[in-house]
Formats: sequence, C-alpha cells, structure tokens
Amino acid sequence: MKQALLIIDAQQDLIEGSNVESPVFEKEKLIHNINTVIEKAMKENVSIVFIRDLDVSNGEGIGFQVHQAIHVPSIAVIFDKAATNSFYGTPLTSYLTENSIEHLVIMGCKTEHCIDTAVRTATINHFDVTLVGDGHSTSNSKILPAEQIILHHNETLHGHYNVDNFSLVRNTNEDLFIPVHNTHR
Repeated sequence: MKQALLIIDAQQDLIEGSNVESPVFEKEKLIHNINTVIEKAMKENVSIVFIRDLDVSNGEGIGFQVHQAIHVPSIAVIFDKAATNSFYGTPLTSYLTENSIEHLVIMGCKTEHCIDTAVRTATINHFDVTLVGDGHSTSNSKILPAEQIILHHNETLHGHYNVDNFSLVRNTNEDLFIPVHNTHR
C-alpha cells in the first residue's frame, strides 16, 4: 500500500504566534513529533507533502514558511492553499492519485480547522487516514482550551468513516506507516 505523510500548516507564524495568532499548544512537542514522523517516513520511502496556508503572514516572508525547526526533506512536495481544506483548489488530490497513494498520515495545525477538514475530506476521497494524535495542535478558542480541542478531535476522528474509508488516531511512537485499518473493517 502506497502512503503519504501530509503535514498541514506547520508554518512559522502559526506555530510560534504572531500579532494575529496565538502560539499553538505544546509547540515544542509538536515540532519534535513532526520531525520524528518525517524521519520514519524517510526510512519507509513514504511520500512527504507539506501544505502551506496562504493566509498565514499574507503568504510571504519567514512567517509563511514551514517552521524553521522542522526538517523539510529535499524530496518533499509543497502545495499552497487558499482555503481551510487542503484538497480544495490545490493539486493534492491529483498528486495522491497519480502516485497511487491509499493511506495518509496527517499532522499539523490547526486541529479544529484544517486538520479536521483534511481528515474528513480524505475519507470522502477514498483514502484511509491515520491522524497522529500527538502530532496536531491549536491555540485556545474563546470557549475551549487548546488541550480540550485536541482531545475532543482525537476522540471524534478516531473511527470516523465514510463507508469504505476511515480514520484512526495513533501516536508518534507507534508504527504509523503500518496501517491497521483492515483489522477494523
């Protein structure tokens, strides 16, 4: 089964915060876990795709770039998006289809927006998904602390399905590139 690691909006200003964004919850842990999973993906020859949000830092400068502490491999593909949905208006679906990808491992920011949307859209588009439960983050909302948002989404998205394809939540220390979806069908 061909796979891809999809790292969404792991951008400097989104993770560190800016004059319009608060920093994400446990940002050091997030960066460490993203780098750990990138290393695992490289060892398994898994495709690595970064998605950047054009709304971050108005799509320019260091704040727009992938966080400087994240090790972006030279083989990684980078797509920019203008919407919450990583699949909307980007070549992501075409890239995944052309490369016969069936399983996506998803990480990044922000949990309740772009991560949630990517997981749900991926299952609709016939991909099995592993959401890295300790590999996505957000900041506090007006009504919930970031930690509760993350825990809620891990609970909600674990086992989320669209008949044939679904998502499971697993953590960085697990064998993320050995999908276990078939044991749940």
